[in-house]
Amino acid sequence: MKKQASDLSRRQLLKTLALGSAAGAVATVSGQALAATEATATAAKQADGYRETEHVRSYYDTLRSK
Repeated sequence: MKKQASDLSRRQLLKTLALGSAAGAVATVSGQALAATEATATAAKQADGYRETEHVRSYYDTLRSK
């Protein structure tokens, strides 16, 4: 009977290792996808940044004339 108990614990260990590595792979892939989504959202926000409009240009002109 001792040999059978040893086989069961070994099988349980192998199942646990397989499930753990699969879960780690899923977490890694989903984390990378989330990071890519955040980078895209950040780039979109930066596109609406500084714009040199007419009143800004006139202000710069007043600074240069001094």
